[in-house]
Amino acid sequence: MKRLVLLFGGVLAAVVLAACGGTSTGNTANAATTTMGSGTAGADHNAADVTFTQDMIAHHEQAIEMADLADTRASSPAVKTLAHKIREAQAPEITTMTGWLTSWGEPTAAPSHSGGMNMPHSGMPSMPMTPMPSMPMASMPMATSAASIGGMSMGGMMSDEDLAKLRDAAGRDFDRMFLTMMIQHHRGAITMATTEQRDGRYGPAKQLATSIATSQTAEIATMQTLLQKN
Repeated sequence: MKRLVLLFGGVLAAVVLAACGGTSTGNTANAATTTMGSGTAGADHNAADVTFTQDMIAHHEQAIEMADLADTRASSPAVKTLAHKIREAQAPEITTMTGWLTSWGEPTAAPSHSGGMNMPHSGMPSMPMTPMPSMPMASMPMATSAASIGGMSMGGMMSDEDLAKLRDAAGRDFDRMFLTMMIQHHRGAITMATTEQRDGRYGPAKQLATSIATSQTAEIATMQTLLQKN
């Protein structure tokens, strides 16, 4: 009888251990599945989206700064209207992009951005500028091909010297300088938008990039026509 009791106890212990082991394995598998799911869920944006958004905010801010000058310095009603259009289009886009970065837990400026958005990107050649025969060569704006933001190049940004010249200009000189600078600025934005269309993942950011490329290409055509008339 004692032997039978011992045998029954051993079998019962084996059953309990097997049950516990199965539960442990199942919990481990479930935990792994949960971890994998949490790692992939919500992965709706990538580094390209963050870079595009941060850089385009700084790019838009400079465009608005330039557009604001037209109210008191431009002589052409068409230039003033264009500047107003640029400001009205880009200010809401800054708000939208800032919201994206906040929701992603990202800063609104690249971490290594120290506040000098107009620093020329070393080693990059200057972009060719539209000729302005009526202006002295020394006063022609020399837009840099890129500014350094967070270690990445940003095309079309104006240097501090360019912006100073624009602030000092007035009348027809301002009109031509503004149009020339903004054409280069828009070309830089289009390059950035094209990169986002190719490399980005976040749907709304890619849609915004498409909209920027389309609208600013049309504005470049308008500005080139105005430049020929001034």
